[in-house]
Amino acid sequence: MFLQKLEIQGFKTFAKKTVLSFPGPKGKTNALTAIVGPNGSGKSNAADAIRWALGEQSLKMLRGKDAEDVIFAGAEGKARAGFAEVSLSFNNEDRSLPVDFAEVTITRRLYRDGTSEYLLNNTARRLSDLQLLLAEGNVGQR
Repeated sequence: MFLQKLEIQGFKTFAKKTVLSFPGPKGKTNALTAIVGPNGSGKSNAADAIRWALGEQSLKMLRGKDAEDVIFAGAEGKARAGFAEVSLSFNNEDRSLPVDFAEVTITRRLYRDGTSEYLLNNTARRLSDLQLLLAEGNVGQR
């Protein structure tokens, strides 16, 4: 199992939908992916997005004070976003996660009115169910 895609929309500095694709291992070698860029380019926000999608509840760990701090606040020429959404797509061909899907997508969405939802392959789930699934696959926030 490996993370093959990260989709971010309206989360912190990611106003538009941004997709980061990660190549999987080739043959018997492990792939290594690095996110590099100048200060202020969003590297830490990409890491925060992963942590948030995995269920992080502490805003302090996400470098924020209010839940609304994770939603894009607007910028010159760009309106503020109405919601934040992060999706993690895992290649699950080895069935490390105990579900019958070759690709598992976990999505977290938060709206400005405070409502939020968690999705597993576009089906609503409780956070506790997703955390249990991830724990069984040895995936965690830390």
